Amino acid sequence: MKKQLTHKLITLLAALIPLGTPSLSRAQFTFESAEVNQRNFVIMAVPATGSNLYQLVMVEQVSNQRNCWNESGSNPARIDPLLLQFDFTGICARYVDSNGYSIRMGGQDLGINYSLNLIQRGNEVILVGADPLNPRIPQVEIGRTNGLISTPMKVNLNPGWRITRRTFQGQPLGHVYLTNNLTLSQVLGGAVDPGIGANPGGNTGTNPGGNTGPLPFPDIANDIYVNEIRQAVSLGLISGFEDNTFRPLNTLTREQLVSIIVDGLSKNFGVNINLPTQVVNRPYPDVEVNRWSAPKIQWARDNRIISGYDDGRFRPGQVVTRAELMAVQRRAAEYALTLRGQPAQLAPKQTPRVFSDTSTHWANSLVTQMSGFCGVASPLNETGTFFAPDSPTQRNYAAAATVRMINCVRS
Repeated sequence: MKKQLTHKLITLLAALIPLGTPSLSRAQFTFESAEVNQRNFVIMAVPATGSNLYQLVMVEQVSNQRNCWNESGSNPARIDPLLLQFDFTGICARYVDSNGYSIRMGGQDLGINYSLNLIQRGNEVILVGADPLNPRIPQVEIGRTNGLISTPMKVNLNPGWRITRRTFQGQPLGHVYLTNNLTLSQVLGGAVDPGIGANPGGNTGTNPGGNTGPLPFPDIANDIYVNEIRQAVSLGLISGFEDNTFRPLNTLTREQLVSIIVDGLSKNFGVNINLPTQVVNRPYPDVEVNRWSAPKIQWARDNRIISGYDDGRFRPGQVVTRAELMAVQRRAAEYALTLRGQPAQLAPKQTPRVFSDTSTHWANSLVTQMSGFCGVASPLNETGTFFAPDSPTQRNYAAAATVRMINCVRS
């Protein structure tokens, strides 16, 4: 029965062609974009029957007459598309293919060159942008489901991504963008064909903020956290990949965060931390004794820097959220203060920030506290008032937050 319902859902959604616009040539017209209320949209990964393929569907709540979908659970969140149960004209809008959605980066519409695809990787589904005609260009990761179930799942956008609406001469069109303010060249560190999302200012391989020293990795040249990534590398907190890239926009897993924090504490406070080289018993039921991160996870658990979930698991390979990052940073800072013979109390070093999206979140108080602790908690992409507590943590911000924490403890 479940397979039949899923097949029916895909068939019905695929038949709903969005109310778009006539085909326009980019040589004749330049599209712009307008901001939208993100809460009025949901992005779904709809599983195809009997395969690991997924249909990308976006739904918009146009009016409040009836709900267009229900959301329940987490990791992943389950989406029930209610618009299939009534005449949704004027109430809901739906976007099911490239006629209805595309990628926009750095103010440029990439719909012709880049397509949106859902790919299953392990126990989750990843939303990526890819150039089907040039497989040499790396994929751009846009969002993920943070889990895997056999019914429609919510796709959570990665930090830096949002939904906007396509406009022409100031008029809204029936087409939406997955938008990032960075150019494709900036995100991919220059690995892009000329003329496709290229950075008009060029990439000189130096920090635009004035630091002209050599970069530890070429793909951080245009990153907003370039200086803090430099320092994180020099402090031994984090390293790059075998291809000499840092991949600043890649997401960070829970075990990777533990590794960064433990290395930061052990290498920067002049104290010999007794880190086990191996473990005898599993620190958590889902962390095997031979897992590379097991010794660090055990040490961090024993010193109350990390904790597991209510079901007893740690979920080492799960992407860490920005709120979870702050929880670990606070505990690490408290522990670091004890290493310096000080009380484990974080005194504010600057005026705490007021974020517009955390007031009802479980991490509200600690995010506020860590914003006053040398800005360890800062707005998404360092602009605006959104902290995005449930968004995945990217490597660049994890490095920056850890550097700020260490510097603040030392100050």
